[in-house]
Amino acid sequence: MRTLGNIIWFLFGGFVLGLGWALTGVLWCITIIGIPIGKQCFKFAKVSYWPFGKEIEYGGGAGSLLANILWLIFGGLELATASFVCGCVWCVTIIGIPWGRQCFKLAKLALMPFGAKVKQG
Repeated sequence: MRTLGNIIWFLFGGFVLGLGWALTGVLWCITIIGIPIGKQCFKFAKVSYWPFGKEIEYGGGAGSLLANILWLIFGGLELATASFVCGCVWCVTIIGIPWGRQCFKLAKLALMPFGAKVKQG
């Protein structure tokens, strides 16, 4: 079921979403200052392509907390809100609930990407 869910996700927006995150990561990595943000964009791209079967562990210390606060101020809140709204739209139908849950997973990652690790579930 994980493979089928990932294929459907990839075909109905996951490819475009992941590609957008990967390109954004490349643009951030052009500057030295933007490399930490670019790394987080690559984390989003990895999860955006194939979200089913991936688990996210949250952790980190004070540095991650400060980076997450700055991330929220400079775009993370908008990304999390967009993913949350997308998840709500998917969950309108019973069939769309698994895809909505993946959107909620991306929303949480958009709120706190620093210190989060993506693991195969």
